[in-house]
Amino acid sequence: MRPFDGRTILLGVTGGIASYKSAWLARLLTKSGAHVDTVLTRSATEFISTLTFEALTGRPAHVGLFDAGRALDHITLAKTADAIVVAPATADFCARAATGQADDLLTAVLLATKAPVLLVPAMNDHMWAHPQTQRNVQHLRGLGYDVLEPDAGMLAAGEGEGPGRMPEPEAIHAHVGRLLERGARSQLSGRRVLVTAGPTREAVDPVRFISNHSSGKMGVALAHSAWRRGADVALVAGPLSVPAPIGPSLRTVESTEDMARVVTELLPSADVVIMAAAPSDFRPTHAAPHKIKKGQSAPTLALMQTPDILRSTVAHRRPDAIIVGFALETTNVLAGGREKLRDKSLDLIVVNDATESGAGFGVDTNRVTLIGRDGSEEILPLMSKTDVADAILDRVERLSHGR
Repeated sequence: MRPFDGRTILLGVTGGIASYKSAWLARLLTKSGAHVDTVLTRSATEFISTLTFEALTGRPAHVGLFDAGRALDHITLAKTADAIVVAPATADFCARAATGQADDLLTAVLLATKAPVLLVPAMNDHMWAHPQTQRNVQHLRGLGYDVLEPDAGMLAAGEGEGPGRMPEPEAIHAHVGRLLERGARSQLSGRRVLVTAGPTREAVDPVRFISNHSSGKMGVALAHSAWRRGADVALVAGPLSVPAPIGPSLRTVESTEDMARVVTELLPSADVVIMAAAPSDFRPTHAAPHKIKKGQSAPTLALMQTPDILRSTVAHRRPDAIIVGFALETTNVLAGGREKLRDKSLDLIVVNDATESGAGFGVDTNRVTLIGRDGSEEILPLMSKTDVADAILDRVERLSHGR
């Protein structure tokens, strides 16, 4: 999985009860294709064993700075790491790292590495709020370390639900991916990206609606891929059938008109616009104010067209913005895509056939053709929507170069 495949991640584990989550993080990183080297502090081994991490990663776990035959481990580990994540990072560890100490293997590695570092504090809420801890965190950020804010939630031993809880491994995994992509100097780093996702719903009455089979998987994958590459991502989503991605800001909408309004609001600041949503094309002329009861004959619905969101953006786009559209067709697929590319003045259109097995709505895979403004066509094989998203963002990055 991009960007983990073949990369070496050093996972540092310090002595906190949240270290039980570190085991799952090690598993997630390994499943994503990374080589995971684990360094535990002595106090961490009071909570979790090295054997756990060796079983999950298939690689040795390290503890002692002065273990026999391991005198240069801190240099070797520091040089081979593509990224370092310390999770959990206790208050004591943050204090020692902030003052540049190297009294154990993990702090020595931090001083010796040039790899990007992510620290994930986890501690009692009073310890997190203490002015000294906050000064240490501010100093660590000033040194160039990324520090992930702790979550608010139930703490150990019934100590309440204040901020101090270690974020879930899936969230940390996402931030490690962003850390790795940052090193690749993405063209999207620092850019503002607007993505739409999912279906919209048009009310028939208070309990019924017109919609389509879109799950939002493709748009969510695109939003996450853009965020992972360092972009500031706004995701405008109708009702999703999948969890919202970690990282992007989320604006939820219901109807096509709602989506059009939010897109218009966000459009002036967008460097890249990716319209992956499947808004409803029609809505009832009048929505009944009360539930329509069953009668002897079914009611007749009069329909009218909803706003064409993508066409409505033409007059309001930034001149240098990159605009990507989607065309889900059932007949004359490529011809329909080319017509939409011209009609809506797009830089790139993503075309796929709704009738093809493994493509379209509700599935985890897609087979698409990318058609550029210059007439170029790139046919992608059937692949996961995550990989399709990365292929689309690769094209967007090439288009971004020089803009």
